[in-house]
Amino acid sequence: MNAALIGISLGIVVIVTIGFFKHLDKKMIYGLILTGIGFLYVGYTWMDTYSISINIVQAVAFVLLSYLGIRKNLYYLGAGYILHGIWDFVYPYIADPSLLPPHYDLFCASIDFLIGFYLLIVQYQLNKRNSLSAQAA
Repeated sequence: MNAALIGISLGIVVIVTIGFFKHLDKKMIYGLILTGIGFLYVGYTWMDTYSISINIVQAVAFVLLSYLGIRKNLYYLGAGYILHGIWDFVYPYIADPSLLPPHYDLFCASIDFLIGFYLLIVQYQLNKRNSLSAQAA
């Protein structure tokens, strides 16, 4: 349970820190983070051929979601984070979980879900605001 609390706390710190810097391209930052967390698994599993093969595929998938999120909208990034959180829980059934740090699934999934749902809410609010602006014009 500590891993999840630490993950949630870190997720809040990430969201607040990125929000604090108004001039940053937030989609780019969140996309880079999503890309990075996909490749963490590659780094943890480089000694096991089967695991690294699977993790290279998942990392590339998250790079593609990051790209779509940066180019289009935050829904892709939010979905990417949520899918990565699901990946954290599914991973032990697909490859060797002993290659990962202890409690990594809870830690990482809690950050992923928090940031993912945050991004979905932000994009929904942007869409709603744009829709209201269009109606007023």
